[in-house]
Amino acid sequence: MVDITRRLGLRHLRGAPTAHIRHHRSGTLVHDGPGLSFWFRPLTAALSEVPVDDRELAMTFHARTSDFQDVSVQATVTYRVADPAVAAARLDFSVDPDTGAWRGTPLEQLGTLLTETAQQHALDVLARTPLSAALADGVAAVRQRIATGLAAEPRLPATGIEIVAVRVMALRPEPEVERALRTPAREQIQQEADRATYERRAVAVERERTIAENELASRIELARREEQLVEQRGTNARREAEEQAAADAVRARAEAERSVLQAEAEAARSVKLAEAEAERSMRLADAEAARSRTLAGAEAATSRQLAEAEAERTELLADAEAARAVRAARAEAEGARELGGAQAEARAAWLRVHADAGVDGTGTLQALTAIRLAENLPRIDSVTVSPDVLTGLLARLAPGAGG
Repeated sequence: MVDITRRLGLRHLRGAPTAHIRHHRSGTLVHDGPGLSFWFRPLTAALSEVPVDDRELAMTFHARTSDFQDVSVQATVTYRVADPAVAAARLDFSVDPDTGAWRGTPLEQLGTLLTETAQQHALDVLARTPLSAALADGVAAVRQRIATGLAAEPRLPATGIEIVAVRVMALRPEPEVERALRTPAREQIQQEADRATYERRAVAVERERTIAENELASRIELARREEQLVEQRGTNARREAEEQAAADAVRARAEAERSVLQAEAEAARSVKLAEAEAERSMRLADAEAARSRTLAGAEAATSRQLAEAEAERTELLADAEAARAVRAARAEAEGARELGGAQAEARAAWLRVHADAGVDGTGTLQALTAIRLAENLPRIDSVTVSPDVLTGLLARLAPGAGG
């Protein structure tokens, strides 16, 4: 698609390097070539744009083999327009002077022409080939037949088309047929896998047997060595016991000799200690006797002095106690004399008072007697008068009250 720009009723066209532009003005070719750029009047111009680059045309179609099996073919044809003038004359490559777009569909026409031509040659070769051969060598045969057929097709040069390359990517049968064809190969592969598995298992079993035999031989060797080890340990134990017994005997003899020597030394030491202890005891006894004599003399002198001091102190205490007793007796006698005089004076005064009051002397003596008795009687907290006593007293008082 070319770029067209509008300016004041004119149009400016700018083409791409891969596009061949043909410009006719009133039937006359004015511009012709790729990558052009020019001004033109839209009312008098006829424009054509022919692509000259290589183009890929992918196609997929179905065919039938000689054994009536459907297959699908995937191919790609690379082509280009070798003669733009012829192509523009045979196909409608004209463009709109206002938009620059093709008025028709020239590339679709080319695609249809190439697809139908290639499909015709592919169907021709596959119709004479069985399915197995088609799947094995059909890709190369189909590619070669399509390339040869397109090169020999007279319509393509007449249209200015040149075939660059032909590629056939795949040739596949129907899915059910393809699964059926895969089954034998799959079974063979599975058989090979099973065989490999069995062989691997057999090798593993053989290796396990070898390992088990090696382990058994190792265990036998270990048992034999353990037996030797036990015998050697017994021998070593007996030797060690014998050496231990000899060592114990030597140790016992040495211990006995050492005990005898210790006993002798202990006896000698005991004798020496006893002699030293006896000598020390004698010295201590002599010293104790001397000390006892000295202490006895000192104790006698001290006792004598203490007895003398005690006698003197007792004598002094007795004198002091006698003097104190005399003083106390004198003081008590003086106090008793004074108290008796005071009491006598008090009684005399009391008698005088009663005598002055005209009281009978007998009654006064009775009252004094009652007072003395009351002073010597114990303290009476309460007095209980029974009705019998009260009745007798009232009976005795009644005649006096009546007289």
